[in-house]
Amino acid sequence: MDSRAESLAVRRLRVFARACLIWGLILVLRLVDLQIFDHEKYRKFADSQQIRQFEVQAPRGGIYDRNGEPLAMSVQVDTVVVNPLRIPDPAVAADLLAAVLQLEPKPLLVKIKQAIDGKRGFLYVKRKITDEESRKLRSYGLDWIEFRTESTRLYPKEQRAAHVVGAVNHEERGNNGVELGLDKVLRGTPGVMRTEADVRQNVFARKYFTDPQPGKNITLTVDERIQYVAERELKKAVQTNHCKTGSVVVMKPQTGEILAMASYPTYNPNDRPEEGENLSSRLNLAVSAPFEPGSVFKVITIAAALETTNIRPETVIPCGSGRMTLFKRVIHDHDAYAALKVEDVLAKSSNIGAIQIGLKVGNKRLWEYIKRFGFGSRTGIAMPAESPGMLRYWEKWHPAAIGSIAMGHEIITTTLQLAQAGSIVANGGMLVRPRLILNESLDKIEPPKRAIKPETAITMRRMMEHVVLTGTGKKAALDGYTSGGKTGSAQIFDPAAHVYTHKYNASFMGFAPVNNPAIVVVVTLNGASKYGGAVAAPVFRDIAGATLRFLDVPRDLPDAPKDPGKDDAPVNDLSLAELSQPIEEDESAEAAMIGPSLPPEMIPIGPKVPNFRGKTKRQVMEESSSLGMRVEIAGSGIARRQEPSAGSVLRPGERVRVRFAR
Repeated sequence: MDSRAESLAVRRLRVFARACLIWGLILVLRLVDLQIFDHEKYRKFADSQQIRQFEVQAPRGGIYDRNGEPLAMSVQVDTVVVNPLRIPDPAVAADLLAAVLQLEPKPLLVKIKQAIDGKRGFLYVKRKITDEESRKLRSYGLDWIEFRTESTRLYPKEQRAAHVVGAVNHEERGNNGVELGLDKVLRGTPGVMRTEADVRQNVFARKYFTDPQPGKNITLTVDERIQYVAERELKKAVQTNHCKTGSVVVMKPQTGEILAMASYPTYNPNDRPEEGENLSSRLNLAVSAPFEPGSVFKVITIAAALETTNIRPETVIPCGSGRMTLFKRVIHDHDAYAALKVEDVLAKSSNIGAIQIGLKVGNKRLWEYIKRFGFGSRTGIAMPAESPGMLRYWEKWHPAAIGSIAMGHEIITTTLQLAQAGSIVANGGMLVRPRLILNESLDKIEPPKRAIKPETAITMRRMMEHVVLTGTGKKAALDGYTSGGKTGSAQIFDPAAHVYTHKYNASFMGFAPVNNPAIVVVVTLNGASKYGGAVAAPVFRDIAGATLRFLDVPRDLPDAPKDPGKDDAPVNDLSLAELSQPIEEDESAEAAMIGPSLPPEMIPIGPKVPNFRGKTKRQVMEESSSLGMRVEIAGSGIARRQEPSAGSVLRPGERVRVRFAR
């Protein structure tokens, strides 16, 4: 090789060496850039492709009755997920999964294809599947199907205490009842899980970043046995008497512990509500549905009179032979009493007697005692959507309002508030807030407040026992136990027709035994065609009797055969709405209104009188009772004359007089 060729080769080698050096420097600089300067950027990019982070739901706390019976619990179930990038045939996979999991194949196929197009290696197929679905899918052994463990809510007693316990939505969040009221306590704290996958999105490592913290268990004051009886008897009464709804509260008067709280209609919390479903059956009527209480409210009127006037149980009250005029308004009683003792005003549920007593108490003092009994305010129970009811300030009462309020109109309350008020009489005069949670750390116990004097409470207990022994509450008498109470029947206002109807809020507020009451039971039946003494008092009897046995309360009466004439006792406890006006809407009030107001001079109309002529006494009594009409009967044989005549409009409080002859 000549020198010229050799020189050329050397130059080429040097150029190549320089090029290699430059290329090497570039690589080194790039590696330095990647490993040092851009290290965090590319690490995050790699993590985004390889690492997935998921929230792991914490086990929800359980709900138990006072005896440890589970009412709500969380159980572990499988959730199905797939890796779309590993599915060999999306159409076949969609058909297979849809057939086992009861899904629509076409929408599922669209979801799988969208995941594949987006190069996503994870897709939820169906969450919280059944054991049978899980077993069937696992039997296929397909590597692109994965199972994850989640918790789901189970209500082992189904409809039992459904309105108290409540339910959860698809995200395991409470949506009513205690499940909602104490959702944060029950929910716990979710954990975080990290998974690592290869380039084909095959998961090869899983670990908890933070562990889930389970929610707290909650023990209710409710006794599942008493709850069962309350729901059974309430359902029977609503269906038998063709009522619209009903509610019951059973309460310990000394502690405020709720032993049972039932509403009808009811529902199964295991069934999630469908879209557009009427959710009225999920409403806890005992705390959320206010109503005019009617004659049960005479207990508060008379208790106020015992403390603020010289009235005593034996004081004679003029009753005007069933008629009186109050601020130019004529008021009729349901019976023509000339005069009654105070204890008989309560026992016979005289409206005029109650109004006369209310007038002696006066607006301001009556309002003060109504507040003392807890009306117009929420009880503070651990339930969402509690209504405070409605009570106007006494200076805003119209002139005739005291007549209405004294007998339970122009005031709105709830079944729970009535139970709280009844407990004041039963426990010796103390206002005790109702309790639903036994866990002391979750339910702050408020000290009782003195509402009435102990001697007043004892006197009222004796007078309310008189109601059961001789008055409108005879059907509330218990076998083996003394009992006391008060019946109530308040006409329901129809806001569409602007009239009070002949349908009633029939109620009974009672306690037993009389000397040392262990329980208070309040029953409310809405839309009844009969009075509270006829339809609500028997519900009290059946629930209270069973509850006292469950609690092993000693009997204070010997067993005695049932008086066959007891069921035929008069039970007219109607507080006439003819005097009343519906409560006007008050923007500051939190209570639900029952309808627009009527001017005092407007007289409500009622149903038309049927034709009783030619019918027997039994036929007349059955037909009038079903319509909620009061009838005066004279003579015997067949109905020959009636007044008002058939087709006439019956005013509230008016009765039909029927003359029988042979």
